[in-house]
Amino acid sequence: MNTDSLTIRVECYAGHRGEETPRRFFIGDKSIEIEQIIDCWLAPEYRYFKVRVSENDIYILRHDELTHRWELTMFQSGKYDGSPLSST
Repeated sequence: MNTDSLTIRVECYAGHRGEETPRRFFIGDKSIEIEQIIDCWLAPEYRYFKVRVSENDIYILRHDELTHRWELTMFQSGKYDGSPLSST
């Protein structure tokens, strides 16, 4: 099994500070609308976004600011109950 991050395409909104915030991302041809940004944080070379999409699925997206590459680093199905990744 390949455990490398999955490269994705992300559409962003640039707010008044010019910082990009993801609004939608694509895995292959599948478009996934972001309903809520649960959390975001900075690492020395990356920005991370923990997002909720339909059916309470949760993803963590990583943005490499130097290469402008987005990666999917984590997925959790909203059908799973009792996860430590839950925001509730």
